[in-house]
Amino acid sequence: MNYKKMISFLWRLAVVLLLISPLSSCKSDNKKDEETESAQSEAEMTKAEDKGTDAITVTTNAMEFKTKDEIPSGWNTFQYRNMSNETHFMILEKYPEGKGLEDAKKEVGPVFQKGMDLLIEGKNDEAMAEFSKLPEWFQQIEMYGGTGLISPQSTAQSTVKLVPGTYLIECYVKMPNGAFHSLNGMWKEIKVIEEDSGNKEPEADYTIEISAEKGISFDQNVSSGEHWFAVKFTDQKVHENFVEHDVHLVRVGEGSDISALNNWMNWVAPEGLQTPAPKGFKFLGGLQEMAAGKTGYFTADLRPGTYALISEVPDPQGKGMLKTFTVK
Repeated sequence: MNYKKMISFLWRLAVVLLLISPLSSCKSDNKKDEETESAQSEAEMTKAEDKGTDAITVTTNAMEFKTKDEIPSGWNTFQYRNMSNETHFMILEKYPEGKGLEDAKKEVGPVFQKGMDLLIEGKNDEAMAEFSKLPEWFQQIEMYGGTGLISPQSTAQSTVKLVPGTYLIECYVKMPNGAFHSLNGMWKEIKVIEEDSGNKEPEADYTIEISAEKGISFDQNVSSGEHWFAVKFTDQKVHENFVEHDVHLVRVGEGSDISALNNWMNWVAPEGLQTPAPKGFKFLGGLQEMAAGKTGYFTADLRPGTYALISEVPDPQGKGMLKTFTVK
């Protein structure tokens, strides 16, 4: 066991446990907005199917990822079609040589789930002891992006550059009882082979920068329509909840409680990243975490309204990682 890294993790976890606060929910009647969003989601799904893109399709109907078992290296576009009735995401995790899905199921998943169960019971010390059982090789997992949170019956698309190796696609949003989606089927192993895809790096319409020091930097006027967004990771760090910063795009409904969204983004909180997602917000994808200096891309079809860029860290607003903007 790499005790230096584990002690660092447990210290961060102890800090985040102090930050956990009750989650609030939006009480306003959003029935009309929900009906509008539902119609828009159907249109988005149809549009995605009709685009004729060479994207790698990943589909979730319930609690699974359906996609290819083997893909080329280089630039790849992933089109994640969430056909389920829950909010999900897909993150690409490159595992160290010799490790893969079976190792994750045996040595990683059970530790996180038992630790989460103890946090829900309020047994913080016991949870910290449980997380200390993570294997040393867990520290060697590298994050290569993926699509951000995406609401039910919607499609998200992101583009990242991959190197050969063994990857896991994972979603660790939690069920109402606190069970991680990954342990209920949302883990899939794929192989990235030496053969290059031949795809070129996209050209972005807008650029988002994110860093631990400055938060999310995005001060551009965005027009309605479909756009490519570049996400540049100026730096990277492991935050108190043991994840690195990323960027999620969210449409903010009128009268929605932004503090509910802010609190929900912390998986360590008993109700954080737990179904149901906070009301009044529609998740449109984004880009999962990548190493410092890396750039990834995501696409979004925006209509006039208020939007937020937010990171999956404890108190993103306090860290400058919650940025709102208006599309006219």
